[in-house]
Amino acid sequence: MAEIENSAPLQIPLHTLHSEAGARFGTFAGYDMPMRYEAGAVAEHEWCRNAAALFDVSHMGVIEIRGDNRALALESVVPAAVTELAVDRGRYTFFTSESGGVLDDLIVTNRGDYLQIVVNAGTKHDDLAHLRSSIGDQVEVSDLLDTAILALQGPQAVAALLPHAPELGNLTFGYGSEIRIGGATAWASRSGYTGEDGFELIIDASDADELATILLSDERVKLAGLAARDSLRLEAGLCLYGHELTPDISPIEAGLLWAIQKRRRIEGGFPGAETIQQQIIEGPPRTRVGLSSDKRPVREESVLLDDAGTEIGFVSSGGFGPTFDGPIAMGYVPPDHQRSGQTITAVQRGKENPMTVTELPFTPHHYYRG
Repeated sequence: MAEIENSAPLQIPLHTLHSEAGARFGTFAGYDMPMRYEAGAVAEHEWCRNAAALFDVSHMGVIEIRGDNRALALESVVPAAVTELAVDRGRYTFFTSESGGVLDDLIVTNRGDYLQIVVNAGTKHDDLAHLRSSIGDQVEVSDLLDTAILALQGPQAVAALLPHAPELGNLTFGYGSEIRIGGATAWASRSGYTGEDGFELIIDASDADELATILLSDERVKLAGLAARDSLRLEAGLCLYGHELTPDISPIEAGLLWAIQKRRRIEGGFPGAETIQQQIIEGPPRTRVGLSSDKRPVREESVLLDDAGTEIGFVSSGGFGPTFDGPIAMGYVPPDHQRSGQTITAVQRGKENPMTVTELPFTPHHYYRG
C-alpha cells in the first residue's frame, strides 16, 4: 500500500502560547499561523500604529553562510553590495532569476564571521537548494536553523524592549546586536515589515516562550496576527513575495532600484543582470503603483482597465487600510498610467470599481535613522 502523505500544517514553536491567547489560526506557507486574536485584525493594526504589537513570524527561514569568500559568493546570486556590508548591518535584497525576475526577497546580515539570511516561509526550502547548487562549492551553507522570530513593532516598541536590552537604544534602522534577555541570547535588528519603528528578534526555538512571555508582560505590548501584519505592510507600500514580487516581475518594475547598490548596477554579475541593467537605462515596461478608492476594497488578480476599457494591468495586493481609512491596493500598470491622481478601473468578479493612482506609501514610514 502506498504511504499516505501527511498534509497537516506544521506548528511554530509558540503554537500553544498563541492558542491560549485566543488566536484564530489559518494555514500560511504550510504552517498553522495565528491570523488574528479576539480583538480583531483592525484593533491589532491600530495597536501597532499607536503602541507595540508582537508578531510571530517563526515560519520564516534562517540560513547561515560561512567561508572566506562568503560575501563575494553571495553577490553572484543577489544584486546587493554584500562585500561592503558593515558588521551587524542588514540589507534587503533578492535572489534574481536569469530572466531578471525575483525568486525570493530576503534580508542578509553581516554577523562578523558569517552571513545570516532570513528568507520567506513558502520559498525557504527552494532558497536553500538554490544557494547550495549555486555557491555550495565555494562556501558552507547551513541547514535551516531551528529558530523562532518575533517582531516587536510600533512607536512604543523601543520603550518596551529597552529595560531588558538598553544597548539597543542607539541602534539605527537596519543594524542589529546580540542581546541577553531573560536567560537566553537573541539577535535583535532594528527592522520590520509594518512601516513602524521596531525590532525583529531571532532566537533559538527552545527559548522563544521565555522571550515572548517577558515582552508580553509589558502592558504596551499585545499580540497581533498575520492579518494585521498584511494590512500594515500594504499601507506601508511594502512588497510581498508571490504578489508584488514573482519570477515574472523584475526589481525595477517593483520600484526596488534603491535595493541595488550603484556598484552592482554597473558591474552586474548576478542572474538577470542584463535585463535589469537595460530596464534601469530604458525604464521598465510596467511599474508598481498605489491605488485607492472611496468605494470597496479590491483583491489581488483584479484586472485594471484604462478609460477606453482596455486591460492595462492587474492588482497585486488589496484590502482596507485602517490608518489610511479606506480601500487601498498595489498593482502594475504601464509607465504612462503611473501618475498620481490618474483614474483607473479595477474589475473584480465582473464589478467595476474606480481607483485613483496614489503615491506610496499610503502612510508614512517611522523608521529610526538617528
